[in-house]
Amino acid sequence: MTTTQVPTQAQDYEHMMGMVTGFWVTQTVRAAALYNLADHLAAGTNTAEAIAEAESTDLDATRRLLRTCASLGLMTSADGHHFTGTSLLGTLQQDDPNSLRYFAISQSAPGHWLSWGMFPEAVRTGRHQVTAAHGEADIFDYFSKHLDEASFFTESMSNLSRAAALDIAAVLDTKGVGLAFDIGGAAGDLIRAMMRVNPELSGGVFDLPHIVPAAAEAAKAEGLEGRFTTVGGDFFESVPSADLYVLKYILHDWVDDACVRILQYCRESLANDGRIAVVDLLVGEAGQPGLAPLMDMNMLAMTGGRERQIAEFDSLFTAAGLRRVKVSSAGAFAVIEAEPTA
Repeated sequence: MTTTQVPTQAQDYEHMMGMVTGFWVTQTVRAAALYNLADHLAAGTNTAEAIAEAESTDLDATRRLLRTCASLGLMTSADGHHFTGTSLLGTLQQDDPNSLRYFAISQSAPGHWLSWGMFPEAVRTGRHQVTAAHGEADIFDYFSKHLDEASFFTESMSNLSRAAALDIAAVLDTKGVGLAFDIGGAAGDLIRAMMRVNPELSGGVFDLPHIVPAAAEAAKAEGLEGRFTTVGGDFFESVPSADLYVLKYILHDWVDDACVRILQYCRESLANDGRIAVVDLLVGEAGQPGLAPLMDMNMLAMTGGRERQIAEFDSLFTAAGLRRVKVSSAGAFAVIEAEPTA
């Protein structure tokens, strides 16, 4: 069968130029986030001189950064000297409940950035490039030695969880559930949202020992500590007993065998009539736009994991002694519920 390529149009060159130079934009946004431009402009600190003094940055470089941010639609200026942030820049404000500031910083920091720089090798070998870029077994080992960057990453995951938590909590029925654990739940944004929706629900976070204190503090700040618990551990060794497990953005980090192992530990500790809810992106048909295909490339470069189609999740469930019983949409995510097979 003979195929032909569609002839190139003049606008395609401009489009491709934007793709090729996309990393320039990424690092510009990173600088805007690191130097708190959204917060400065919101507070009225709106000149290069004032921002450079506040952030101890080079004045000329700060002027050029502000000018470029204006060209990207992050801010406006009537006189080229005073700047006003746009709603787009507002997504980087620290006190925005859905802020993307930490995501912008963590995704462009060395842990991800240098590994992504070796992406063609990931395609050639099918292996993540954290080891080649940093000499570590995986990105989580890297974070254990770079705690500042790990903190940005944890905050970025909380940002994403916070933004989606209400949608997920709204579609995940917890009536009659006594105890739900968010496996790998970081600061616990999702499980706390579920507890707010259902005042009878007791919830908890199971994560690495150095992570769970943040979840306990967040629950206490919301007055939920009376029905909230944390357990530190490793989900490749065991998980605490519960009626419902939620695994948000967990399975996509791992190869199939590792996912099956996690699910098996959940199945073994699951209470009678319990459920497991996997929250992840779903890959659609070829050519379907969205975040999932690009996140799949991120997993290829960073973890060796993958984004999956629904049939691939079904295969994981079957191998772990589970069966899918429900799929719901929650914003960009799919909530895939499974229960033990008889």
